[in-house]
Amino acid sequence: MRRKDKAIVELAEIEEILRKALVCRLGLTNGNRPYIVPLSFGFQNNNLYFHSAPEGKKIEMLRKNSKVCFEFDLDHQLVANEEACKWGIKYRSVIGFGKASIVEDIREKREGLNAILEHYSGRTSDYPEAAVNGTLVIKVEIESMTGKKSGY
Repeated sequence: MRRKDKAIVELAEIEEILRKALVCRLGLTNGNRPYIVPLSFGFQNNNLYFHSAPEGKKIEMLRKNSKVCFEFDLDHQLVANEEACKWGIKYRSVIGFGKASIVEDIREKREGLNAILEHYSGRTSDYPEAAVNGTLVIKVEIESMTGKKSGY
């Protein structure tokens, strides 16, 4: 990171950003063309979880290339200034890399779905088997991530 003064070095602060964020932007590639999709997510045991329909563009891309990038940001606030070049934005963000896989084990699918539900509602659920079988769960094993903040 070029601006070391903006780096978030404590893992606890990086994980706090993940826990507070409402959207994860998942970056995928298809050959030399990038694709970014905003998703609901869960975070548990150094893994990100996403749910999806069994088919679609992101699933096709993940099957071809499991290497992904992800991004979270929050606490945005515009910083105005009389001088045009001194405007800015306060924020906290996390960018990371990982390897995606499609979860096949029904127990792990339920855990992934509960990680997502718990992230947004603070609770878990028992899911009907038909619902679990009809939902695709993506797991991203986090390999690395860095945090950055400006104005905080």
